[in-house]
Amino acid sequence: MSIEMKDYYAARAKEYDKIYAKPERQEDLRAIEQWLPPKFADAEVLEVAAGTGYWTQFIAPVAKRVVALDASQETFSIAKSRAGCAGVDWVVGDAYQMPLAGQKFDAVFAGFWFSHIPLEKLPGYLSYLNGFLNPGARVIFLDNLYVEGNSTPLSDRDAAGNTYQTRPLADGSTHKVLKNYPTELELSDLVSSFSRQFSYTTWQYYWAFDYRFDG
Repeated sequence: MSIEMKDYYAARAKEYDKIYAKPERQEDLRAIEQWLPPKFADAEVLEVAAGTGYWTQFIAPVAKRVVALDASQETFSIAKSRAGCAGVDWVVGDAYQMPLAGQKFDAVFAGFWFSHIPLEKLPGYLSYLNGFLNPGARVIFLDNLYVEGNSTPLSDRDAAGNTYQTRPLADGSTHKVLKNYPTELELSDLVSSFSRQFSYTTWQYYWAFDYRFDG
């Protein structure tokens, strides 16, 4: 994670969970909260960019083990207080240089992290992530769909095609945040060299991409 992104999420930690309180998104969230946990039943799970542990609390009770990694100690202080997160191994570290040498997992989950990875880094990052997977491991990315009139408008685009949003925080500061919105075809193309099993699921405000690592 870039220094700018790390600082943004550290500053946003106490207000981050407001995104899960939006009335129009409640139906989607209840559906995903039911859909997601069974995917990780009895698995050793690595959660990348676990943040405040909102999704960890649903995964941890069904998983064999969860290692939750995030660059921000501030968000973990919230995550650790969630009732469903008992027994989780919390690791503060960079998603691009994870301090997990020698560890292998049956599954990976990342909620609202994929969209913050620069397009030019995606192939290399997925190859790096695969290095932590056992053959047949499941990987699920969950993220936002762009919904006109509801999503934060895009404010900029760089030469590589990455898009950005300008986001305000309660302290009055504003932050330019990288936020991409990949298509199903783009996601499928990214994993096609190492996965023959993948699926794309959408709700009104969210998408999930689920693939199996061939090994």
